[in-house]
Amino acid sequence: MKRIEVIPIPGIPEVKAGADLGAEVLRALRRAGIPLLKHDVVVVKQKVVSKSEGRLVLLSKVKPRRRAVQLAKAERKDPRVVELVLREASEVVRSGHGVIITRTKQGFVCANSGVDRSNVGPGMAALLPTDPDRSARRIRAALEKGSGTELAVLVTDTFGRPWRLGQTDVAIGCSGISPLVSYAGKKDRFGYRLRVTEPAVVDELAAAAELAMGKLKGIPAAVVRGASYVRGDAGAKALVMPRERDLFR
Repeated sequence: MKRIEVIPIPGIPEVKAGADLGAEVLRALRRAGIPLLKHDVVVVKQKVVSKSEGRLVLLSKVKPRRRAVQLAKAERKDPRVVELVLREASEVVRSGHGVIITRTKQGFVCANSGVDRSNVGPGMAALLPTDPDRSARRIRAALEKGSGTELAVLVTDTFGRPWRLGQTDVAIGCSGISPLVSYAGKKDRFGYRLRVTEPAVVDELAAAAELAMGKLKGIPAAVVRGASYVRGDAGAKALVMPRERDLFR
């Protein structure tokens, strides 16, 4: 039985636009005396990635259009936030119960286009990274160069699930790791041949890392050590459900 360990990375300072996030993570690791080992998975929260990439918006500078005002009234939301939700969406899938479900320009189907006001300061809102897979590749390149070892990187965010209450962290970007592992065609211990089993490994790792980082601790990154995974660079975009197979559309 293999042991998997999750190590939170303390001491990453408040990140500003233009910051070299990979370098910040490396400095925090060194201060904490945490070495990076071959095949470690470094998990970084979306919010800190968005901050480094200048994806914060001052709400006082957002002018809601008519559609945003109407939708905000129906869902009892801030019209400025709804304006950002619509700007970040390629389409509105459904709205109700105070939630606007959209397909984002990155392809994700999620609540409120991922626009979030938590952990960014008063009067601000955070948008998702423009290309989270590219963000993961950039961070991975910096970490591998600085540590001299082969790694994987995940960029994670908190999503709800259509079949269950509550939220969990998932990978919206990844590099150096195959996001899915297919067991189709393999037999279980009783000889049954699996047909569709395909674990989303990067989502499982994202959820595990969140247990160590938490929502309110101010720790935006962690190292997952000992996990088995397949190397690859398909990116988290490979996890997006094709429209023709989406049962909720």
